Amino acid sequence: MRAIWKGAVSFGLVSIAVKLYSATEEKDIRFHQVHRTDGGRIKYQRTCSVDGEVVSYDDIAKGYDIGGGEMVILTDEDFAELPLSTSRAIDVLEFVPAEQIDPILFAKAYYLEPEGQAAKPYVLLRDALRDADRVAIVKIAIRQREQLATLRVRDDVLVLNTMMWPDEVRTPEFGFLDDHIETRPAELAMASSLIDSMAGSFKPDEFTDNYRTALQEVIDAKVEGREVIQPDEPEEAAPAAIDLMAALKASVERAKQARASEGTDNAPAPAKKAAKAPRASAKKSTAAAAKKTTNARKSTSATKATKKSA
Repeated sequence: MRAIWKGAVSFGLVSIAVKLYSATEEKDIRFHQVHRTDGGRIKYQRTCSVDGEVVSYDDIAKGYDIGGGEMVILTDEDFAELPLSTSRAIDVLEFVPAEQIDPILFAKAYYLEPEGQAAKPYVLLRDALRDADRVAIVKIAIRQREQLATLRVRDDVLVLNTMMWPDEVRTPEFGFLDDHIETRPAELAMASSLIDSMAGSFKPDEFTDNYRTALQEVIDAKVEGREVIQPDEPEEAAPAAIDLMAALKASVERAKQARASEGTDNAPAPAKKAAKAPRASAKKSTAAAAKKTTNARKSTSATKATKKSA
């Protein structure tokens, strides 16, 4: 990994030199726009919408549209006068319980690595955060923007999560929120049962991007010059209008059957071996059963003979 930022965590009077690394990466397959006939890359020129001339990067400035066809142009000097921190410091503001932070605020994650002789104070802050079971609320200036962020511990590494500012979170304004919609207790109970039947432990490694895998297969086939044949998928009929309660019951049954099937397919090897009884024991059981049957028949014959003689 390559560090994208260097600075220091300011923790009271303690300064911890760190490097910042992107903790995640997108695995999307990216494409270029090309000419269909010869595969040539499509290039775009920066042209002015007023005079139609091609504009170089040196002549490009930032403009803010104030409406009515008017544009306010900002220069480098205008940005230089803004109160953006240039100290390259991650300022710890306070420590709060993690559950108080709404996950909708999280934006991007970064790993922090101690630099130089900062390993000991780094570990000290890490262990203190873990013992306190809290996260640090910090401010950081990165990519020409001041951002709110959190510091937390993950796998013995400090992780910085940048956050959205509160006014950047939209308020959901949906009509149904103003309607008085009631759910019946039986429906709620059945929905809870469905949740219980589908409950599990989240294991991220069990999930895969099927679309990306299939797309990569198509690309690999093109490179190798072979044809990709996709199986025909049955067309799903439009769902009929059914009762909500009936749908919930059917869903619960399907979830239970799926769980039962998974339990059968994933049975451990020792259990399968235990299911097979030793042959000797099986033969003894069979012989004993046959003997009982024979004795029963003899007893029945003797009873009939006694009745006739009487």
